[in-house]
Amino acid sequence: MQTAGRSGGTRDGSRTSEDTTTEDTTHRAGRRVSAPRAMRRAAEQLQELLGRAPESVSAVKPTDNGWQADVEVLELERVPGTTSVMASYRVTLDEEGELLAYERIRRYTRGQIDPRQ
Repeated sequence: MQTAGRSGGTRDGSRTSEDTTTEDTTHRAGRRVSAPRAMRRAAEQLQELLGRAPESVSAVKPTDNGWQADVEVLELERVPGTTSVMASYRVTLDEEGELLAYERIRRYTRGQIDPRQ
């Protein structure tokens, strides 16, 4: 006879479906990625969709359902470089770092400085 122990398995080391289901659900529910990982995932996934490499992640903040990040992307390269067209994209990630949505929130030239607010 096999009995379930505290480790989530049986005495012989095998797992029961009930133990695995409970553990998987618990593990997934508390699996929020770190801020640095969220930044990397936002940049990686946006690059896959746009086909352009992000220049930087200018903001990242936790939300109730995951993360929100602002990613800066070179949209049109010009000479001189200060006239190149940049864009800010707002990326929404779930708790595991998977992209849920993105939108372009701003376009600007690389040499442009935001006015003080």
